[in-house]
Amino acid sequence: MTSTQEKVLEYFPFNSSVNPSFWHKLTEIKLDIDKLNETNRHIWGYYSNLTNHCKASLFEVDSTSFNVNNGCQNMFLPIRGVLMNKNTIDLFKDCDKNKLVQNEGFKLWEYYRNGEALQDPSLLNFFLILSFADLKKYHYYYWFCFLAPTKINLSLVKKILITDLFSIDKINLLFKDYTLLDVKQKTFFIIKNGENKLEVQPLSVIKDFNTSTNLKDYYFAFSDPSALPDHPGWPMRNYIAFLLYNCPFFQGSVINFVSFRLNRAGGELSCSNSCIFTVILPKINFDDLMNGDTTWIGWEKNERGKFGPRLSNMKNSIDPKCLAETAVDLNLKLIKWQLLPNIDLEKVKLTKCLLLGSGTLGCSVARCLLGWGVRNITFLDNSIVSFSNPVRQSLFTYENCLENKSKAIAAAENLEKVFPGVNTKGVDLSIPMPGHPVGESLLLQTKESVEILTELISNHDIIFLLMDSRESRWLPTLLGNYYKKIVINAALGFDTYLVMRHGCNSGDSIEETPGTSTEGYKAIPGNNLGCYFCNDVTAPGDSLSQRTLDQQCTVTRPGISSIAGALAVELAISILQHRNGANAAAFYRANNYDFGENYGPEESLLGIVPHSIRGFLSSYSHVLPATEKYKQCVACSDVILQEYATNGFEFLLKVFNSSKYLEELTGLADIQNEIGNLEVWDLEEMEESD
Repeated sequence: MTSTQEKVLEYFPFNSSVNPSFWHKLTEIKLDIDKLNETNRHIWGYYSNLTNHCKASLFEVDSTSFNVNNGCQNMFLPIRGVLMNKNTIDLFKDCDKNKLVQNEGFKLWEYYRNGEALQDPSLLNFFLILSFADLKKYHYYYWFCFLAPTKINLSLVKKILITDLFSIDKINLLFKDYTLLDVKQKTFFIIKNGENKLEVQPLSVIKDFNTSTNLKDYYFAFSDPSALPDHPGWPMRNYIAFLLYNCPFFQGSVINFVSFRLNRAGGELSCSNSCIFTVILPKINFDDLMNGDTTWIGWEKNERGKFGPRLSNMKNSIDPKCLAETAVDLNLKLIKWQLLPNIDLEKVKLTKCLLLGSGTLGCSVARCLLGWGVRNITFLDNSIVSFSNPVRQSLFTYENCLENKSKAIAAAENLEKVFPGVNTKGVDLSIPMPGHPVGESLLLQTKESVEILTELISNHDIIFLLMDSRESRWLPTLLGNYYKKIVINAALGFDTYLVMRHGCNSGDSIEETPGTSTEGYKAIPGNNLGCYFCNDVTAPGDSLSQRTLDQQCTVTRPGISSIAGALAVELAISILQHRNGANAAAFYRANNYDFGENYGPEESLLGIVPHSIRGFLSSYSHVLPATEKYKQCVACSDVILQEYATNGFEFLLKVFNSSKYLEELTGLADIQNEIGNLEVWDLEEMEESD
């Protein structure tokens, strides 16, 4: 018990809390309804007198604050308010704050005078929010004001707990009656002390009070958000002004206020921590008070303890780009939470992918990469969008055709429209190819193209070969192997497709370990897998100049590109999730043994990581062959890599001018000559026998 003589009572102010949903709703209203109108909006705020573990006297607004009727729940009590949102930061700053609060205060005073507050005590509380919404940056400047009359000072006589004065039985009955009150009556009410119980009465009974009323039998209660033992909450100020106005004979009297506070003890709600403040009411002249220039106060202090506005930065919550990124991440996190807790999504997110070719395969691969959360995608192509493209290539539109838009640039721009969080760009570039001679006039351009392609490949992690000619894949295959990148190749036929990963030039010698073979299957280490050219005995040459119309277009069944593109991405992601990465061993069938569910310890988190997938849409089937690196391959053999490392562009220039140079360098020319000689010998033997 605390006892104090003639001490001025101090009140604990509200502390505002803005739920992010409030700004979401304000943004929606501002964009769709108010637009440039500075319309004052009636809103609701909420506080609670459940004071367990909370000493901040919290007052909250959220999206339901804009409802026509309050959506109050459980222990939360509503307060009416007004939102004044300004169109510019200057209007927000230059607004006369004192004049604003006086104007709104006199509106509140009308509730005192016309009797509306007697029937609806919740009207005694009032708040306003002055704000400015910067919707470009999603910055919200705001300042709360909790209106209260000034110059009403109380002398505190004593303060005691309610349990010091009344029995537990009476207190329990009091709490029960309180719970039966309408939410509007819970904010302010009167308690009459009877012989057997504490009777809860509505505030309107003060109309019957007069000078002969025994104030010792009455306790003026209010739902108090403050949990501080010596300081009642802010609503008490308005309560006192209201009582003095309606019962002027209270002036100078000693009366009791019940700071009605709820607490939860042993799982049960109670009001046993409520406090009783015995005070001496002041003598005031309301005419003088209401005619003053500073009758009303209530502007809230900011986080620094000074009178000033606050800033809420909601960019990460409201910016549509951030919302889209959060939504994409959520889809992937659900995979991690529910199915694959060990999957490394951050590794996928940070992987940089280079798509060489922006046609049917390029579009399919890009969209699928987005689905896996890849954020860095670069397109490279030298074509423009034609009128036949948009129906099969999902990143192009009819407008791109009219604009003669570069495929690579259009793909990047439209991919960003699909998901603004992607870091993407398009590079309009022709890839130099074997057997396509380079004259003096094209020498500098070709050298620049090689430099750009080299830089792109060296700066990306996964290289997708999605072009429509064999020779255009040669240089990226060489560079991808040289710079030790993951290279995924995809090629289409009419109703067939090939998806494969190239062997990784890791420089390490990875031997098969126990478990890299399963009964009926063998495995090839990732660094010993062949590339796209390893099965060829001829070098790629000029296959473009003599093409007829049907050969100039990739004629395929429409679904092929989507299937192959999806498999290419899934293969790439499986490599990223394998403990050996690009060095993951590839299984292949050694006999007719039928594979079971367990692929052995070398499988990825997502399953096996095959070398190649050959699909046949006519039979809806596919096979998973694997081939070793060919020591005389024209693209990835050691002799080719060594020649490139030694002579660089000079070596490439020889290849561009004549692909036969590759055959001579790797020894394929000798093999071809031997085959030719064998054919001659066979013919001579036939002639002799004849």
